[in-house]
Amino acid sequence: MDDTADRTRPTFSRRSLIAAGTLGAAVPAIGGAATLAGTPARAVLSVTRRVTIYAEALPGGLFGYGLQPGKATVPGPVLEIYEGDTLEITLVNTTNQRLSIHPHGVDYSTGSDGSPLNDSYNDPGETRTYVWRSREMFAAAGRRLMPGSAGYWHYHDHAMGTDHGTAGVARGLYGALIVRRRGDILPDKQFTVVFHDMTINNRTAPDTPLFEADLGQRVEWIAIGHGNLFHTFHLHAHRWVDNRTGMLESLSDSSPAIDNKDLNPGSSFGFQVLAGEGVGPGAWMYHCHVQNHSDGGMAGIFLVRNADGSMPPGAEEAIHRFQGHAHHDPASHTDHQGAGG
Repeated sequence: MDDTADRTRPTFSRRSLIAAGTLGAAVPAIGGAATLAGTPARAVLSVTRRVTIYAEALPGGLFGYGLQPGKATVPGPVLEIYEGDTLEITLVNTTNQRLSIHPHGVDYSTGSDGSPLNDSYNDPGETRTYVWRSREMFAAAGRRLMPGSAGYWHYHDHAMGTDHGTAGVARGLYGALIVRRRGDILPDKQFTVVFHDMTINNRTAPDTPLFEADLGQRVEWIAIGHGNLFHTFHLHAHRWVDNRTGMLESLSDSSPAIDNKDLNPGSSFGFQVLAGEGVGPGAWMYHCHVQNHSDGGMAGIFLVRNADGSMPPGAEEAIHRFQGHAHHDPASHTDHQGAGG
């Protein structure tokens, strides 16, 4: 794909989408414009947010979603709302292919399903609006609580190639969707990692994304699985809690700390870490921990710079070693041990 796609991918993140919301006159979702990353976001009230997304053809036979004409990327922009908000997406199909946009984790009518089953898609050149709703948890019968929409979700095509959008997903039509709970802590940076078959964001090493942060910055990872293979996501030197946010919520929170998690087709999760916390700056690897997958190129670099943004000792050399590393054809490996193994 275009070498600039990942580097220029807009992080349509905690402020940009939140600020785009309107409810009649523009009603801010956050109380005050001075909300800073690393502090709780305090929502005033639920809003309807409206955004236009352009589906476009990209070099190398890929397709992408973008917030402006000519700005489509793989993955597409990060979309964010708070629980209780509604997101109206006007999808402009600039391609000669049938395609759509289908979400995970939120509520929608059959008309916004994004699937040919419900006649919900864009023909070539067509513009169509999709409406996604979210909700907070609520009390149900039997002294039970129904879950809200908060979580790290994703969206993708469900119409190109087949009625399940197999060609669209394979060619880059996917992105991250975050539904935040009131009071969630906002990150300084966001990274979207999509494991699709033997690729990361439709690339293989050494051309996989190099993500960067300064020491101590709060970094949010959104991990998404697609395709036909099973994967595990591993981040070197950093760990998170296996719950909704990746952080312990109280002294009694028994959620386990992990640094490796299954990332299989259709699944997604997210978490926040402090870059280099406890280990310092450096070139840290992220990769699929299925051995022949990482050997085959499913690996990338998380560069934690010094707090002043400078390059830490040894990091540049490590990156050069990664770029020159011989990644092997996974077909030459086996997932099983040989006889007597």
